[in-house]
Amino acid sequence: MAWWREDGAVRRLVADLLAGELARLRPGQPLPPATTWEDGLEIGPGGLGADSLELVTLATTLVELLQLQNAGLEDYLLARRTLGGWVGVAAASLARCDGELVFRTSGSTGTPKPCRHALAGLEGEAAVLADLLSAPEPPRRLLAAVPCHHIYGFIHTLLLPKHLGIPVLDVRGKLPGSVAALLRPGDLVIGFPEFWATLLRLAPALPPGVTGVTSTAPCPDAVADGLRARGLARLVQVYGSSETAGIGWRDDPAMPYRLFPRWSATPDGTALRRQGGDPLPLPDQVDWEGLDLFRVGARRDGAVQVGGTNVFPDRVAAILREHPGVADAAVRPFPAGEGLRLKAAVVPAAGQDPDALRADLDRWAATRLTPAERPRSLVLLDALPRTTLGKPADWPLPDPG
Repeated sequence: MAWWREDGAVRRLVADLLAGELARLRPGQPLPPATTWEDGLEIGPGGLGADSLELVTLATTLVELLQLQNAGLEDYLLARRTLGGWVGVAAASLARCDGELVFRTSGSTGTPKPCRHALAGLEGEAAVLADLLSAPEPPRRLLAAVPCHHIYGFIHTLLLPKHLGIPVLDVRGKLPGSVAALLRPGDLVIGFPEFWATLLRLAPALPPGVTGVTSTAPCPDAVADGLRARGLARLVQVYGSSETAGIGWRDDPAMPYRLFPRWSATPDGTALRRQGGDPLPLPDQVDWEGLDLFRVGARRDGAVQVGGTNVFPDRVAAILREHPGVADAAVRPFPAGEGLRLKAAVVPAAGQDPDALRADLDRWAATRLTPAERPRSLVLLDALPRTTLGKPADWPLPDPG
């Protein structure tokens, strides 16, 4: 059966897409969780409050993701401005044409770019994962802690449960500790590294036979090992990108990743080739240990993961430098073990009052950066730190006291 015929699948996808786009368009403005939205919810005034320009942007984003223009029904989105109306238009369009999807990602400048995928390829990856996760016993239900409008969420929470024939429980509105209390033997949990790190901190023990899947970024070895010590039967780490979908997998943090069957490496090892396709550059530096085994090094684009979202410290620093009271700025992720957030060091322009600048930078960031991009720690310095060789250096987090 087609994925979009599964009960509630299109509705979840449309709601997650709208929530994600509105968060991008309105940094800092809260929205009710997409899991609570009713079919009659107005997308415009009186509901989500989208103005005419936002409405066009939201409709265009949905058209692009599901390639609704191929069915010729996309103009109905502007006539049926409720969540249920858009779900109906999307489902009717998919019934006519559902062969391709276009996911968007952020490049090194933070500018989204489209990534086109044939549905058949994504279904093939989901089928491989279903076989992989069915040994020794198939899962009984899937708990989704990720949205489904990004490529990993689409594969893991819409396609994968279809191949496994199991129900989906959306747990995004719950803290990881509450999710742990819901777990039963045989559950499959779809998360991301920060989710698993929080679950490790809050869950004293896990029921037997629970399997996890993590993606979007490498999961720290200490987290994977700690979850195993708490009783997690298996944590399958999926490596890939929005451009490629899944590239490889592993279920032991000490072992290399193994390529999914549809991929092969180019002779120089810097790109991958799908059967019959053009080479695609690898998103990271990798070390090959044979034809289909590899270990992941540093990202080529400088992105880091915050809450399952790719953020770009250089982009955040550039936005801070645009403030008239800032002479220079640098942004880095917190040190390992201190949390998956960003920290900023700012050099004030001449004559700036430090307290006033801090307050104004908070307002500046709230209107220009997404929640994941906003630095959790900000220090004011006379000059950005440098090594003895003049290269950018790290700085300590301020004393909480």
